[in-house]
Amino acid sequence: LRGPLRSMDGFSLVLIEDYGDKLGDEGKDALKRIRAASQHMGNLIDDMLRLSQVTRAELSVTQVALSAIAREIADGMEREHPGRSVEWAIEPGLGVRADPALMRIAMQNLLQNARKFTGKTERPVIRVGALERDARKVYFVADNGVGFDMAYAKNLFGAFQRLHHAGDFPGTGIGLAIVQRIIHRHDGRIWAEAREGGGATFFFSVKESENGSE
Repeated sequence: LRGPLRSMDGFSLVLIEDYGDKLGDEGKDALKRIRAASQHMGNLIDDMLRLSQVTRAELSVTQVALSAIAREIADGMEREHPGRSVEWAIEPGLGVRADPALMRIAMQNLLQNARKFTGKTERPVIRVGALERDARKVYFVADNGVGFDMAYAKNLFGAFQRLHHAGDFPGTGIGLAIVQRIIHRHDGRIWAEAREGGGATFFFSVKESENGSE
């Protein structure tokens, strides 16, 4: 699937660079749209593969330093986007028995999501912490971004489902589906609470066992 897409993108670029003066503005715009669409489809293919790998990966459960993982991910995003300041409030000492590789993927998606949807917030704050609910440890990632209407919350974790226009917040709509599958692989639960213009909080809990879910 990637091969034909690379050809579409590459030959479109050749036309723009070598024959752009003969195409006119409308022709060049059409080729740019072809390139953008083929690149977007490439991203969708990559995300579909990630979703499949998360579903099939064998669990290797051990103690995971959740706070340390969150801090590493946050530091990495700060290095990637040095021009935008985000306040990170990560509770120290958080740990959970889970598959470390899958839990890192889950946290990466949740934190990237939070950072993306605080993109238009004047003073963005992203918090990572834990609380007790119904005698169970519940972890959360909270932000003060655009939030969403809870009437559409049921669509959050569907593959390629989006609650915001791609032009405002780009993405493929697969990240939360990946997170949900990871949490379900750990016999856990994930849900969200939010309001429009008032930020969003994603909660999750996992069944902490010696072997996790098979």
